[in-house]
Amino acid sequence: MPGCFWKWGAALAAVLALAACERSSTELDHVGRPVNAAEFSGPENNIKAGLPGARDEVNLVRLRDGSIGYVVRRLGAGTDRLLTPDEFAQLVYDARSGRGWFERLLNITSPAGIAWVSLGLLGQLIFTGRMLVQWLASEKSGRSVIPVAFWWMSLGGAVMLVVYFIWRRDIVGVVGQGTGLFIYARNLVLIRRSRGA
Repeated sequence: MPGCFWKWGAALAAVLALAACERSSTELDHVGRPVNAAEFSGPENNIKAGLPGARDEVNLVRLRDGSIGYVVRRLGAGTDRLLTPDEFAQLVYDARSGRGWFERLLNITSPAGIAWVSLGLLGQLIFTGRMLVQWLASEKSGRSVIPVAFWWMSLGGAVMLVVYFIWRRDIVGVVGQGTGLFIYARNLVLIRRSRGA
């Protein structure tokens, strides 16, 4: 079972590499203006907004004239853009209305989002599948048992889900899956020690 984690690790690396290659868009070149931080009069407040050609983060800022602006962080070497509320609303509207039913279902705005959701779904499938493995092992032995595969699947599924929830910026998912990581790893260490003895 440990050998399959190298395969999972390679698959995870491929997903992350694909996510790093999110498509960039020149659409942002025609909206707003380049960012000049000297125009800001207060702290930046981060919000999450999936936009083509942009990172997930958008910062809401107060400008020196008292108005509100949106700083859209660009992917790659592009210049970050400062948008008015109307420009930002139009950009979000255009990005969201161009999505098909599949993108709306997965709540994604880019092809790399499919890779991230696939990672999350695979992690959930592995994490849920551990219960099937445990149930079948118990039925086979005629008593309740927890096979080693249960702990490996718990660890692998939880790692994938934590990575996915970090991408989604979902603290509930990160805490929910992250707290079990130590327990799963510790059980594998204890099993290894008992077999060595």
